[in-house]
Amino acid sequence: MLAERLLLVIYAYGTNTGIKAVASGGHGHTEDELRHVRRRYLSAEAARAIAVQIANATFAGRSTELWGQGSTAVASDSTHVRAYDQNLFTEWHSRYGGRGVLIYWHVEKKSLAIHSQLINCTASEVAAMIEGAMRHGTTMDVEANYTDSHGQSEIGFGITRLLNFDLLPRIKRINKVKLYRPVAGEPDAYPQLPPALTRPIRWELIAQHYDQMIKYATAIRTRTASTEAILRRFTRNASHPTYAAMLEVGRAQKTIFVTRYLRLRDLQREIEEGLNVMESSNGANSVIAYGKGGEIASNRRDEQEMFVLCLRILQSALVYVNTLMLQDILGEPEWADLLTPADRRGLTPLFWSHVRPYGEVNLDMGARLNLTAASVPAPRAPADLPRDPPWRTHESAYTSPAEA
Repeated sequence: MLAERLLLVIYAYGTNTGIKAVASGGHGHTEDELRHVRRRYLSAEAARAIAVQIANATFAGRSTELWGQGSTAVASDSTHVRAYDQNLFTEWHSRYGGRGVLIYWHVEKKSLAIHSQLINCTASEVAAMIEGAMRHGTTMDVEANYTDSHGQSEIGFGITRLLNFDLLPRIKRINKVKLYRPVAGEPDAYPQLPPALTRPIRWELIAQHYDQMIKYATAIRTRTASTEAILRRFTRNASHPTYAAMLEVGRAQKTIFVTRYLRLRDLQREIEEGLNVMESSNGANSVIAYGKGGEIASNRRDEQEMFVLCLRILQSALVYVNTLMLQDILGEPEWADLLTPADRRGLTPLFWSHVRPYGEVNLDMGARLNLTAASVPAPRAPADLPRDPPWRTHESAYTSPAEA
């Protein structure tokens, strides 16, 4: 009985229909009973733990023959959600052209959301990207993060390099990007690139403040301080020497990334593929959270956060069930010769044509889908991880010319 009520509450929040509407749907539970379960059993921590457990079960239950080796890359982006104007947390967003809040998502390459954050419209999306990659809590090892053009900032490149994962943005106006010279005093070293080149990297500044940069990176990694708080401190004092050193690290890393991006078509395709998965995930969210025209009705931040977490639970559960269903169907012998490599590349567990988001929903806790049971989630061994492509290596990325 408690589990059934809990599922109804999660459905009420995740679809944005509300507890009152779900209670009037003839499920045999009153609004007071559902609200009691919400207050007593469904906290933000509990909802986050449910989402993480579903994600881990999906990783553990995936068939490598069908989906390939586990991914170490995620795509991240923000989604604007309209909210009531009578809310101190609601702000106007210039890019989206409306009032509301932002949900920042991290989605891995097989369409599974591993992290979600509720942020305001003035928050740093770079900080949100870093926090999600470091704090997702699942068994996935994030080694690369695809972003849209918002992720190409030099400070973002600097901090992600210090945290030892790759920032892989799509840069719209890449013809305007300047490349930093590795050394000074060699004006003719790159005769074909003078219009694209700017000043040399200040390696001495990086060496001078290396220890302080590592301290800040360690504070982020160990949760001693949030990325948002550190960036806010630096932006209030843009002349901070450690901040200047991080920018130099970011300029060097961005230069390395741009040269690889222009040279490697596979890297361009990988980034575009990851961002397309992110767009598909946003489309699924708009189908799942159909209630109230997609507008958050509550003025309370904890209620808004619960909406985000329950939406993530519902989408993760959809991906989990679809993954198992596809494995059961495509595991039949007659499919082995029908699927081409191109067909397998096009497989996605994020589809919803079989889902009925509107109308009557019958919840039967005594019935189970006839799917092959997944194994118990556990951390993946290093041997299970795929080999890094050549553009994800850091060897000697910041070895100064003198040390080389």
